[in-house]
Amino acid sequence: MIPMVDLKNQYHTLKAEIDAAVLGAIESCQFILGPNVTAFEQETAAYLGAKHAISCASGTDALQLAILAAGIKEGDEVITTPFTFIATAEAICYAGATPVFVDIDPRTFNINTALLEAAITPRTRAIIPVHLFGQPANMAPITALCSKNGLTLIEDCAQSFGAGIHGAMTGTIGSLGCFSFFPSKNLGCYGDGGLITCATDELAEQIKVLRNHGSHIRYHHSVIGYNSRLDDIQAAILRVKLQRIDQFNAGRRRVAHLYSELLGDIVTVPHEDGTGVHVYHQYTVLTDHRDAIMARLAEKQISSAVYYPIPLHKQDVFAKACSDVNLPVAESVASRCMSLPIYPEMPEESVRLVAQTIREALVG
Repeated sequence: MIPMVDLKNQYHTLKAEIDAAVLGAIESCQFILGPNVTAFEQETAAYLGAKHAISCASGTDALQLAILAAGIKEGDEVITTPFTFIATAEAICYAGATPVFVDIDPRTFNINTALLEAAITPRTRAIIPVHLFGQPANMAPITALCSKNGLTLIEDCAQSFGAGIHGAMTGTIGSLGCFSFFPSKNLGCYGDGGLITCATDELAEQIKVLRNHGSHIRYHHSVIGYNSRLDDIQAAILRVKLQRIDQFNAGRRRVAHLYSELLGDIVTVPHEDGTGVHVYHQYTVLTDHRDAIMARLAEKQISSAVYYPIPLHKQDVFAKACSDVNLPVAESVASRCMSLPIYPEMPEESVRLVAQTIREALVG
């Protein structure tokens, strides 16, 4: 059997260090905003080159807190992509704002920057590009548009920890960057966890207050906040893994490039043009024969998945409001995309078996 991701393999490789870190955190009994949380935030900020890195309870919370810190409120609009996990749009709605979906680039599956300016209205307050599957979005035109129109740029980096473009890490290009440490992510903990990078002291201070019940000083509450704190045990685990994130991402790129070499003539493989460093949270191809391929893979006990089968503007929760929205590229990609197993430790023979099984499904 070949799984989509093998978390047990990675754990056993790091078992001694992770077990020691977890036991140390338990022994300290400083479970909430403890020393590992502070150290992890400092180490992550240093790794990313961010002015501030503030942890929180999940990637979804990271988006919500960032949007609130940016001052986005009811009646505002936020431009984003329809081809992503729903958390991106959910967080916009939590603030009472409206997500405005713009179609995607057919090569990268990220938001199509050529279509952004036409989507800006007097109610637009922010743009949230998603670095989907670990592929950095085309940030230069987005940054320019935000600067020109006075918009806040919030990066959704839930799938792109360690990715970069033009010498900058994702999460450090906009005013705020939002990360997820869901277990299967490139940098994942053993539960939920998230983090927000902030370009200014003021934003960082707002995030710290919002994540901790609206309190900067104990029992003094300046705003209505949230209980959204990364616990010390998860931070201890993440500190161990952070030391190896470049190694993990190099392993994913090794697997991805071998897939592309083996499959490039029979499916549309992920696009890389050298302008950014893709870290392959998912390895996603396009094919007109998705069902046949997935069936053949299943016969061989090889996992596969569809990320994402329904664009957000077609989801029941948004369909009525988006009834006149036409996003043909996102709809086409959603109907043809499929993701293959990928993880840093994936053996070459497993990659070759997946590729061979796909070839058998298509050409016999």
